[in-house]
Amino acid sequence: MPLSDDNFGFAEEKAGQNLAVLAEAIYLINLLVLPGIGFLLLVGLWFKHKDSAPPLARQHLRQTTLVSLIGGLLIVTLSGLIIDLGGLAWEWTWVALILYFTCIHSTLVLLGMYALIKAMNGQMWRFPLIGPALDAPQA
Repeated sequence: MPLSDDNFGFAEEKAGQNLAVLAEAIYLINLLVLPGIGFLLLVGLWFKHKDSAPPLARQHLRQTTLVSLIGGLLIVTLSGLIIDLGGLAWEWTWVALILYFTCIHSTLVLLGMYALIKAMNGQMWRFPLIGPALDAPQA
């Protein structure tokens, strides 16, 4: 029997679990291995499944896409602000820039790994501060 587009070779415990895991994995790929390309894959996955995905997958897809956008904006704009305020010649600009970038990037990776664990367990989870609100449980 051929595999469908939504079957990644693993049995799902909850509807949309495989897609949720894929979304979180691509989020980490975007941060760690292929920045930009990973983001394009994530946005493509979001547009393909945003209306048809089960709630678990939809939440993880929405979260990874939104957090990628917000995280990218945070890193680019605040890094630019640090450089603009300190100038490229001042050594403390580079100390602040590297420290800021390392802290923000590391936090996004760590939270992304936690989100991947939650997706692998078939659970919804929200990034603190910048994650979208969870959908209200349906009765």
